[in-house]
Amino acid sequence: MRRLPTRPRAALTVLLAAVLVFLLPYDRLAPGDRHTAARPVPEASRPPAARVPSGFFTGSDEAGVRRMAGVQAWLGGTPLSVGHTYLPGDRWSNIEGHPALFGPWTRWKAERPGRLFVLNVPLLERNEEGLPDAEVRAQLRRGAAGDFDGHFGTLGERLVAHGLADAILVLGWEMNGTTYSHRCRPDPAAWKTYWRRVVAELRGVAGQRFRFDFAPSRGRDAVPWPECYPGDDVVDIIGMDAYDQPAGVSFEEQVTEEYGLAHHVRFAAERGKPVSYPEWGLFRNGDNPAYVRGMLDWFAAHRPVYQTVTDYCPHGVWGCADNPESARVLRGALGAPGRS
Repeated sequence: MRRLPTRPRAALTVLLAAVLVFLLPYDRLAPGDRHTAARPVPEASRPPAARVPSGFFTGSDEAGVRRMAGVQAWLGGTPLSVGHTYLPGDRWSNIEGHPALFGPWTRWKAERPGRLFVLNVPLLERNEEGLPDAEVRAQLRRGAAGDFDGHFGTLGERLVAHGLADAILVLGWEMNGTTYSHRCRPDPAAWKTYWRRVVAELRGVAGQRFRFDFAPSRGRDAVPWPECYPGDDVVDIIGMDAYDQPAGVSFEEQVTEEYGLAHHVRFAAERGKPVSYPEWGLFRNGDNPAYVRGMLDWFAAHRPVYQTVTDYCPHGVWGCADNPESARVLRGALGAPGRS
């Protein structure tokens, strides 16, 4: 998804989950997708929001950590259990990580047992500079040959040193699109080999317990995302970034489209992998509570490892006054009883 200039651009997401009325009738799914669809979840059997690890992306650094307290107050005191941030993708020294970024998240994570720290990791520098395919192809092949291994070894060591050894690492997210230099389409074979090298380097760091999340954007985009999948042995979680787009597309269509939500959960189930939703939020269809209800019930049915909402305009609800009806639905689902 093309990023907006209203946030630190090499970043995005975190929040929410649970329960509400699912809008997609089971009998409207294609037959091959019915076993992966979310049936309406009876109110009494829906899991509490706290059981689906949730968060808001409110910023990458210490200011973002502080804003999470504001979100929790808005939710009536409901604690957020997922902290999600992004490494800048401008140059390798930032992809290696810095104490200024990790320190605030280390303190946030240590405050409450069981919190998850999710970190999106660019696979190439100049990641949002619109590099041409030929240059991306050359860089992917350098990565596949091991030229960039040391940067990821340094990153892993710094994460362990900051008490973030159990981080979930979202490597090369939305690789099936065109937004990022770490995209897959210019050379899928090199991309997969490169991913495998990065995982091997990070797994070689003493003390690490990282989990690796493969997270394409929903739908076909520039290339079918299964063509970029690097292998079950180097992927722990199969994620999906799922914004409310294109314009005029219903949540039902987002489930059944080619390489959509149903394909995603089926693909993961066939490999014995859990799912995640690192990025989701409003977009091309404005304030759309029907989409929000659909996503929440999808989470309730498929129990992701975590899910986070992107909370800045036009995607968000706490930090964006343009979406009051969607905010009401999310607050009602995740907030303390009586809050809406």
